[in-house]
Amino acid sequence: MAVVVSVNVGEVRQVEWHGRVVETAIWKSPVAGRIAVRGVSVDGDCQADLRVHGGPDKAVYAYAVEDYEWWAAELGRPMEPGTFGENLTVSGIALGDAVIGTRWSVGTAELAVAQPREPCFKLGLRMRDAGFVERFGDAARFGAYLRIVREGEVGVGDEIHAVRSRPDGITVRELGTMGRDATVEQLRGVVNDVDVPVGWKDWARRRLGRAASDSATRVVE
Repeated sequence: MAVVVSVNVGEVRQVEWHGRVVETAIWKSPVAGRIAVRGVSVDGDCQADLRVHGGPDKAVYAYAVEDYEWWAAELGRPMEPGTFGENLTVSGIALGDAVIGTRWSVGTAELAVAQPREPCFKLGLRMRDAGFVERFGDAARFGAYLRIVREGEVGVGDEIHAVRSRPDGITVRELGTMGRDATVEQLRGVVNDVDVPVGWKDWARRRLGRAASDSATRVVE
């Protein structure tokens, strides 16, 4: 059974990192009670840089207990909910295998799987290890960003049920790993998938354009 283990929020704080002060809201802490999920965020939660964080396709970030357990073994230390900056710490669900566009009922809200996390340097800041960003990508345990389809409230112990499943499509893990090595067929799949966010479609179109240009250049040569 898939359930919510923790609901986490955080405010913007200033942190010194490599000789400069950085604003970040990646530090999240568990909160009690039922929390509203509405608009493009979770009540009480903040994002420091709205150019790359937040918005409808990154409204709620989920990370799984099972992935935390893997990291705890890898790093040799326990990890608390919210360490990766997620709003929902969940259990009993393989987020990497979730197909983009799948919808879940959580509490009284309905959330849709939107995309994997692309970590920026602030994850390294949170872990006090600049190299952790690459390590996170190598592990391909991205967690999942969720859209808010229906506003509602969520809380610890809420069950997570699929209300719209896709028999095929692109999984969170597949999309996350395409940034390193994507075939032309995969890129076309991203462009044609109605549930993939616009930002990923634009990225795929650019990659396809470069691939076509490279192919034309080789023919001329």
